[in-house]
Amino acid sequence: MKTSTCEFTADPSAVDASRTPRPLFSYRKFWASRFGTAPFLPMSLAEMAALGWDSCDIILVTGDAYVDHPSFGMALIGRLLERQGFRVGIISQPDWRSADDFGILGRPNLFFGVTAGNMDSMVNRYTADRKPRSDDAYTPNGEAHRRPDHAVVVYAQRCREAFPGCPVVIGSIEASLRRIAHYDYWSDKVRRSVLVDAKAELLIFGNAERAVVDLAHRLARGEKIADIRDLRGTAFMVPRGWRPATEWSEIDARDLDTPGPLSPHPDPYAATGASAPIEPAASCSGMTEDGSPRGVAAVQPIHFQPGRRTPKRDRSRTVIRLPSYEQVAADPVLYAHASRVFHLESNPGNARALVQAHGQRDLWLNPPPIPLTTAELDAVYAAPFQRRPHPTYGEAKIPAFEMIRFSINIMRGCFGGCTFCSITEHEGRIIQSRSAESIVREIEAIRDSAPGFTGVISDLGGPTANMYRLACKDPKIESACRRLSCVFPGICENLATDHSPLVDLYRRARAIPGVKKVLISSGLRYDLALRDPQYIQELVTHHVGGYLKIAPEHTEAGPLAQMMKPSIASYDQFKTLFDKFSRQAGKEQYLIPYFIAAHPGTTDEDMLELALWLKRNGFRLDQVQTFLPTPMALATAMYHSRKNPLRKVDRQSALVETPRGDRQRRLHKAFLRYHDPDNWPLLREALKRLGRADLIGNGKKHLVPYFQPLGTGRLASAAAGNRRSLAVAEPRVATVGKRR
Repeated sequence: MKTSTCEFTADPSAVDASRTPRPLFSYRKFWASRFGTAPFLPMSLAEMAALGWDSCDIILVTGDAYVDHPSFGMALIGRLLERQGFRVGIISQPDWRSADDFGILGRPNLFFGVTAGNMDSMVNRYTADRKPRSDDAYTPNGEAHRRPDHAVVVYAQRCREAFPGCPVVIGSIEASLRRIAHYDYWSDKVRRSVLVDAKAELLIFGNAERAVVDLAHRLARGEKIADIRDLRGTAFMVPRGWRPATEWSEIDARDLDTPGPLSPHPDPYAATGASAPIEPAASCSGMTEDGSPRGVAAVQPIHFQPGRRTPKRDRSRTVIRLPSYEQVAADPVLYAHASRVFHLESNPGNARALVQAHGQRDLWLNPPPIPLTTAELDAVYAAPFQRRPHPTYGEAKIPAFEMIRFSINIMRGCFGGCTFCSITEHEGRIIQSRSAESIVREIEAIRDSAPGFTGVISDLGGPTANMYRLACKDPKIESACRRLSCVFPGICENLATDHSPLVDLYRRARAIPGVKKVLISSGLRYDLALRDPQYIQELVTHHVGGYLKIAPEHTEAGPLAQMMKPSIASYDQFKTLFDKFSRQAGKEQYLIPYFIAAHPGTTDEDMLELALWLKRNGFRLDQVQTFLPTPMALATAMYHSRKNPLRKVDRQSALVETPRGDRQRRLHKAFLRYHDPDNWPLLREALKRLGRADLIGNGKKHLVPYFQPLGTGRLASAAAGNRRSLAVAEPRVATVGKRR
C-alpha cells in the first residue's frame, strides 16, 4: 500500500541544522578514573573500601536487583558513567519504609540517580485487573512486593530525607512515561508529572546516555544543577513564564490543533508582559457550558490582519504550551488533545520544547535526545559487564536475568507506533543499531565467559526483531517527518526495508565457532518481513526453535485501526511463506500469534469474530493479555477520553468504543479462551444478547456447547479460589500456544 510521507510533516527548512550533539566519549575523564574499573559497581561501604574509594560521585537507586548486564538499565548507565571516570555506587531494592537504606553508601558528591527499574513499578506490581502480582521477575527468586507503588516518587523522597540538599535526578521508563500530566489506570485519575511529586531537580527521559554524561561532567566542573537548562531529553520545573532566553516564543497547543471551545490560556502574541496565571479548575465537575473550567476568565481570541502571513518561527526557539495539569485532569477532550500534540513533537529532528503548567509553576520539557550513532552504541555495549548478578545474591535466581542471560540486544527504538506500546514514548522511533562486529564480539564473550552456556544464543533482537538498520531513505525527510508510524496505514515509500544486513548478521552469528544455534525470540514485524522474502526464508530455515511468536493483536479492522496494526491479511501472507519455507527446510514449525482483549475501539462483536477466527484456525490460547493502559500511550488516551488522538481531537469527534467495566473486560478475555468451560456461562449469555444463539451447541460449527461440565463455571471458579490458576492469573507478558 502506497502512503504519503507528508501526512504529518514539518517544513524541512525550519529544522534546526545545528543539532549535532557532542560525541559521547569525547569528554575528558573525571579525575577518579585513576581508581580503575570495579569488578562490580559497589553496593556496600566494604566494597567501596576495597576499591580505595572514600565516597561515590554518583549513586544509582533502582527497584531491580543489580545484574551487571547491558539489558539492565542501572548497569548500562552505571558502567557508562564509570568509563567517564566517575565512581558509581548502586543501591538496589532498598527498604523504602525509612531512609536508612538510602544512606548505606554515604552522600554522593554529585547526585542521586533514581529509577524504578526496567519496568514501571505499577505495571510490575499489578495485573490488568488491578490485582497484586504474585511474583517479580526482577527480584531474587521472583519474590514479590520488594518495591513500592510509584517507586520513583518514593525513592526520591527517601534520598532527600537521607541527605537534604543533595541533587536528585530521576529517570528510567517510569519517569519517561510519566513526565507530563498522565492518566494513571490504577487510581483511575489524571496524575501530575512525576517530577512534581518526586520533587527532584531534574528528570531525564528516553535513552539517558547523552544527558546523564553531560550532566555529570558539568556538575563535576562546579555548575549548579538549577542552572543546567539546555540538556535535550530533560524536564524541570520553573516559575510560570520562564524562558531560556528573550528570543524564545510560545505557541499554545490549541492554536495548532483546536479541540473545540477553549479553556483560557495566555496569548503568546500579546505585546504586553506575561499573562496572569490561570486558576486551576476546582474539580472534574467544575465546568462551564462550553467545557471550560469554572472560575477562569473567558479567553480573548487572537486576530490576524488579512493578507499578512504569520511570521515563521525558529523551531529551536519555540515552546508549545500544552493545556495545564488542572485542565487535562478536568477535561478528557483536552487530555486527548494534549496527548496528540505531545506525540507529534517526538521526532528529535524537529521536535519543539513543551511546557505544561502545574499550579503556579511550569513543567518544561526540552526536545528528545539525539539518537546515538552506531559507534557510540557499540562503545556503550563494550563496557566490562560481568554479565551476571552481583555476588551478594548468592545462588538466588533472578527470573528476568535467566530469560536474557544468553540474548543479545542488537538495536533500540521502534517506528511501528503501536498505540498500546510504550517503546516509542521511551526509546523513540528512530532505530539505533549496533555494528555486526560489536554483536559478534558480545557473542564470543558469552561463549568464552558466561557460566552455563551450551552454545545456544536465545535471541538476537530488541524491541522488534527485524528493524535492525532500517531507516528513512533520506535523512532530511526523516528529520522533518511528523508521522506517528512509518508502517501505518501502510509502509512509507521512503522507508528502506532491505533486510540483507540482518540476514548477513544472522549468518555471521551462527558461523561463530562454539555457537550451535541462534534463535530469534523478539517480536517480529511481519508486514515488514513480507517486503523481503529472503529474510523470512533465512529466519524460518535457521532461527526458529519450533515456534515463532508474532503479534497480529486482532483480526477486525476497527480495533486494528486504533492499534495502528496491519490487517490480518498481512498475517495470512506471512503464514503462507512461513509454512512454505518450513516445509522446504523439512521442519514442523508453528506460528504463535498474540492477541489483546478489551483494547479501545473493540466491540463485543469484534471479539466474537476473533473467537471464531481462532476456532477456524485451530488455536486454543493458554494465556491471554487484557489491555493495560500504561501512562502516556495513545491507546491510554483513548481509554481515558474516549477520543482518538490519531486524528484531530475536538468535542464533536466520534467516541471510541472503549471496554472499561470489569464485566465487559472479562467477556472480551473469555472470547479469547472460548474453549475454557469456566467461560461458557458468560459466553452463552453474550451470544444470546448479540443475536448469535446459533453458535451455542454441540457441533463443530458451534463456539460453546449447551452443556456445562460439573465443577466448572463462575461459581466453581470462585469456590476453587487460588487452587485454579488456568486463565485466571494475568500474565506479565502475553504468551499463547498449543495448536489443536
